[in-house]
Amino acid sequence: MTGSERGKLTVDDIKTAPMDFRFPGTNQSKHCFTKFVEYHKCMRAKGDEAPSECDKYARYYRSLCPTEWVQRWNEQLENGTFAGPL
Repeated sequence: MTGSERGKLTVDDIKTAPMDFRFPGTNQSKHCFTKFVEYHKCMRAKGDEAPSECDKYARYYRSLCPTEWVQRWNEQLENGTFAGPL
């Protein structure tokens, strides 16, 4: 049973993206964008039937990306104007 199952958040419950050596600097903008794109590529490849395989990418981009960016990118995805390589 994890801390969140008991109602109290523990250090073990907090997860973020692991170190990615493609992004060694402190500016994590590219890392954020890459994880967002990887999540959506995974969802397109696996479909809605296997989202658990893609959940790690969602956790990563949510921990790295500002909420405003994610909201804007999701709007762009809905509108068909997202510039990323999906």
